[in-house]
Amino acid sequence: MLHCDAARIGPVVLLALLLGGGPSRAAESGQAWQPIATAFHVHSSFSSGSDSLDTLAEQAKADGIGAVFLTDNLLLRFEYGLFPLRDVLRRTVTMPSVLEAGVGRFLSSVGEANLRHPGVMLIPGVEAIPLYYWTGSVFGKDLTMHDAQKNMLVLGLRSEEAYAHLPVAGNRGAYEYGWWTVVGLSPVLLIVPGIWLSTRKVDRKVKVGWTFMVVRERRMVPGIVLLSLAGLLLVNNYPFGVPTYDTYDGEQGLRPHQHLIDYVRERDGLTVWSMPEARDFHQFNYGQLGTVTVRTDPYPEALLATSGYTGFGAAYQDTITVTDPGGIWDRALLEYARGARDRPPWGFGEIAYHTAGSAGIYLHQVQTVLWVGEQTPAALLEAMRKGRMYALVRTKEYGLKLDDFSLASQGNGEEAISGETLHAGPATAIRVRLSVAATDGRPRPVPVLVIRSGRAVASLNETTPFRVEYPDTAPAAGEMAYYRLLIGSPGNRIVSNPIFVRGQATSPVTP
Repeated sequence: MLHCDAARIGPVVLLALLLGGGPSRAAESGQAWQPIATAFHVHSSFSSGSDSLDTLAEQAKADGIGAVFLTDNLLLRFEYGLFPLRDVLRRTVTMPSVLEAGVGRFLSSVGEANLRHPGVMLIPGVEAIPLYYWTGSVFGKDLTMHDAQKNMLVLGLRSEEAYAHLPVAGNRGAYEYGWWTVVGLSPVLLIVPGIWLSTRKVDRKVKVGWTFMVVRERRMVPGIVLLSLAGLLLVNNYPFGVPTYDTYDGEQGLRPHQHLIDYVRERDGLTVWSMPEARDFHQFNYGQLGTVTVRTDPYPEALLATSGYTGFGAAYQDTITVTDPGGIWDRALLEYARGARDRPPWGFGEIAYHTAGSAGIYLHQVQTVLWVGEQTPAALLEAMRKGRMYALVRTKEYGLKLDDFSLASQGNGEEAISGETLHAGPATAIRVRLSVAATDGRPRPVPVLVIRSGRAVASLNETTPFRVEYPDTAPAAGEMAYYRLLIGSPGNRIVSNPIFVRGQATSPVTP
């Protein structure tokens, strides 16, 4: 049954066909796009994953996945130190990471694995922690580490140095140097008096019988104290720089995350908010030191409070509400449509893969399906940058395929797919077209929600394979609207990226 806003868009025309449609065509270039299934947010044995690059490539090929976007942890080093000697009196927990292995080694290993497995593309990237911070204290037995899972995925940086200097918690390659460098080096001034005191000879009168004699001796203790203090302070202050955001300064909002977004954007990379509605909560008992809590609360509001990022996890194996009609994603897209945001955020499918079967997760279960003109890493990254993709959650038995999602103007014949903008004269008739099939070829009942500018305008119940055309009209001149789809149920679901339509005074003429 179909439910729609009839007063605004008029009657709905549905064409249910037995055959799904083929790939869409881009509005700007006339290029025929082909879908490629990818696994996005994958960890290898370079960091917190257990599979080698070769194993991942082989598994991807077996699962029909054309590309694996590696997002190995850039740095997994967590520290807590006691003031004022935090870098001396500290506890450090370190796990394998890209920085520990070496960025150059990581990138070259991915390149070599690609040569061994030409049928699957491995594309390097990292998962980064912009900032974790501490509250409470060891002495109060209420020490808490916050936001160690409030992470961003970074891809597409063009150099080893760009990855090595990412401004994230604990990365000394991103430290800032200035007046603090001078202060940090100031204990050097204690070395000279320390050496002088430890080598200085002091005359002392000693009574021997009825007379006195002068004894010349060294009093080394003051000098050794000064030298030891200088050494201790220099070790504590090394490497004589400071992080932009300190883990001991408490909650600092989203400034560290925006800083990372800006850094990556300036270098033409991509940033993706990872699983914004997931949560993390663990407690560890350290006996007389009390309980240490590690927690990350959901952060969907970050999608509205930051700008310039590429996208966010819109489909993963957890509860997700930001993609609901009128939710946070729609609010961000509407900001873009009104000109209050310079780029729209795209939705990604995140598998968050570490080990096959861990937490019930397998490589094929969550995918980001990209529409590309050629199967190269550059083409895949460009599709992500432009939003030519949809997110997919599937079961072991089958998944859904979005064979077509496009917007067409009946005035000039222009077409657009996800991530693109259709231009049409005011009130020009347009059609939303979608085609869905099941990977096993069987008839599957599928609910479909058509969302226009944050509002659900059609609710369909179809059986695969099917094709639907939904009529509407373009917005007024100078205004922008968009369409996106929610298809299926939580276990088998498609989350499309939006197609925009802008009304203009004169409908463009197609050459």
